[in-house]
Amino acid sequence: MAKVFVGMSGGVDSSVATMLLRDEGHEVVGVFMRCYNLDGCAERDAEDARRVAEHLKIPFYVWNFEEEYKRLVVDYMIEGYRAGITPNPDVMCNREIKFGLFLKKALAMGADYVATGHYVRIGENKGSLGQKTFSLFAAKDPSKDQSYFLWTLTQAELAHCLFPIGDFLKSDVRVMARRAGLPTAEKKDSQGVCFLGNISVEDFLKQHIPEKRGVLVTTTGKKIGEHSGAAFYTIGQRHLDADFKFPKTGGAAKRRPFYVASKDAATNTVTVAEGNENPALYRKELTIANVNFINSSDISDVFARVRYRQPLAAATLSTLENGHYQLVFNKPQKFVAPGQSAVFYSSEGEMLGGGVIL
Repeated sequence: MAKVFVGMSGGVDSSVATMLLRDEGHEVVGVFMRCYNLDGCAERDAEDARRVAEHLKIPFYVWNFEEEYKRLVVDYMIEGYRAGITPNPDVMCNREIKFGLFLKKALAMGADYVATGHYVRIGENKGSLGQKTFSLFAAKDPSKDQSYFLWTLTQAELAHCLFPIGDFLKSDVRVMARRAGLPTAEKKDSQGVCFLGNISVEDFLKQHIPEKRGVLVTTTGKKIGEHSGAAFYTIGQRHLDADFKFPKTGGAAKRRPFYVASKDAATNTVTVAEGNENPALYRKELTIANVNFINSSDISDVFARVRYRQPLAAATLSTLENGHYQLVFNKPQKFVAPGQSAVFYSSEGEMLGGGVIL
């Protein structure tokens, strides 16, 4: 059996993952990663994780990554919005903290593997010469699948990763937690950006990025109002905290909802499109950078998504001369936001890799 350090978040998923590994006979060590947190929920989560570890009778530690998380995840998010993109802090947290610092420290302390409560499946392949490679697959529960956030993982990291609950439905996980009497069995899932808690992204950003009046224009270039800063908006956003006058149709204020179609940080301009199916909200071709392939880069026909839980769509992936890649969808995709992740899969649900949308 192996020595496994489990990242225990204080939630039901990582609690059950820990229990399953212990029941398999592994030498399991629970670790709560203390990261940057604004609303104090980290203290409650750490206590919940400790109670689960005590219930399972396994060693438990709290590792402090608060400073590193602030620098590698929080500052990355702030600077991304300041630059006019929509960064993905969950992807960065996985890359830098959970499968970066946590993995490195666990291995240094004698771990064979680290494990988390991510809903994703890992597969092991053996080559003709006996060498091992690893593949990632979407979880059994499509409503909880988290493979979208794990596209940065490398073979070196996957060789030391376990994902015990990827083959279960969320409802199964709840049942197992209840049957085992785990203290977190009925705990609600966290929502939104983990370190913000109940604080909205916009309110958080306004603590770090000065408000700056800018113009709100339609896709035809007509000014219809002003906003407090392009940095506080993202592509596809519907609820616009801005002062503007809607265009009138036939003398009456009949209109469909407006959505953010694009934004320009340099000119502090936000462009909005009227109607949920407005062509300005769609893109068929996009360029992606910082591409990582889980196994092989020899792929072209893929199924991809540009947002978490978005249905997969057929696309073609090709290389560009500058090291970037072009992703061309068979059908235009809605709400494509620069800074977010484009993640691609095979028809069998294998997650092949991903990159950052430019």
